[in-house]
Amino acid sequence: MSIDVERLVRQARRVIFAVLVIPFVVAITMSLVDSYRRRGKKAKPFPRSAPETVSIGESTVTTYTFGRDLYDDMIAAIEGAERQILLETYIWKGDETGERFKSALAAAAERGVEVYCIYDGFANLVVSPVFKHFPPSMKVLKYPVWPAGWRFFDLRRYGRDHRKILVVDDSVGFVGGYNIGDAYATEWRDTHVRVTGPGVADLKRAFADFWNLHRRRRIRHSERPLLLETASTWEPRIRVQRNVPRLWMFPIRAMYLEAIHRASTNIWMTTAYFLPDQDFVDAMKDAAHRGVDVRLLVPLKSNHIVADWISRGYYSQLLEAGVRILRYRGAMVHAKTATVDGTWSTVGTANIDRLSLTGNYEINIEVIDDGLAATLEDIFAVDESNTVELTRGEWETRDLHRKFTEMILGPLRPLL
Repeated sequence: MSIDVERLVRQARRVIFAVLVIPFVVAITMSLVDSYRRRGKKAKPFPRSAPETVSIGESTVTTYTFGRDLYDDMIAAIEGAERQILLETYIWKGDETGERFKSALAAAAERGVEVYCIYDGFANLVVSPVFKHFPPSMKVLKYPVWPAGWRFFDLRRYGRDHRKILVVDDSVGFVGGYNIGDAYATEWRDTHVRVTGPGVADLKRAFADFWNLHRRRRIRHSERPLLLETASTWEPRIRVQRNVPRLWMFPIRAMYLEAIHRASTNIWMTTAYFLPDQDFVDAMKDAAHRGVDVRLLVPLKSNHIVADWISRGYYSQLLEAGVRILRYRGAMVHAKTATVDGTWSTVGTANIDRLSLTGNYEINIEVIDDGLAATLEDIFAVDESNTVELTRGEWETRDLHRKFTEMILGPLRPLL
């Protein structure tokens, strides 16, 4: 009997090693090799759309597809601030662009503007500690590298702060996929929006709620509650959807699924990383089966090679259902946008992956407006001109070693 038990234990160890350890080893190796190969390489020029403003009731929404255009307008808003600035970002590089933002915020604080900043500690581990020293006039919250503390088993405390928000003086707000750094200014293809009017209040409330939820309990001016008045005016066509892991709230996934289920004409979706759950994939397949034009635009090669390989595990199902898969060439497409039926659209920080949809702090705006949908469809068409479509024939005849690698990395899919 003891021999049988020992044999079972050995077999169990082999299974665990094969299912968990080997995929992690392969993933780490692939990441290191890819990082070495990409050293010193620059993105190629890519087609882009100029900023365009759409009026929605008393609000306006301006789209940005080139980082330099966005940063210029964000800095202008900061330099024109009179009362308050709220900045939240996932990555804040200590390069020229990062210094430009830091200097503008410090100057605003020195002239008496209330400046609140939030950045993610883990995402900025490689940023120089010197850069992360801010003047005392700025109120800065570093979201901790290890947010769970001693509550190891509380899954609500493991989400990263992946949001990107700027709100100035209740008058203007920015939200979207752009982090802050030189590479994002010219080398990455991303999408951000500028909002004015009633919609700004919801972005401001989202920032304040995060600040108050995570500020440290010490008696310091930078860590007191951020109190805001409730806006009395609403713009029902512009909604802010935000994931809050601490409260186990993940409305962005439901927002996407509802829009996909209602689609009757087209679904055009752009995402940097495509690693959804099976229900999300099924919703896209069902839409394609009922005749909806479903297009998924993803990077040909992203900055995370393992995510690229794992996402391919869904391609067979999508292609068989008639979903078109468009791969963006020459540059990293980091946008998180979608349009449905020329009426519904969303722009934000959430990728179509498990980390974004059921793990991280994320924020998207959801807009019901023909004008903005048309603008985003025009942007999608420009992006599509820089893609290569993956055909079913090409996918089915891919090399055996590619199929093997996809199989090896498959167990990591639920973790991303």
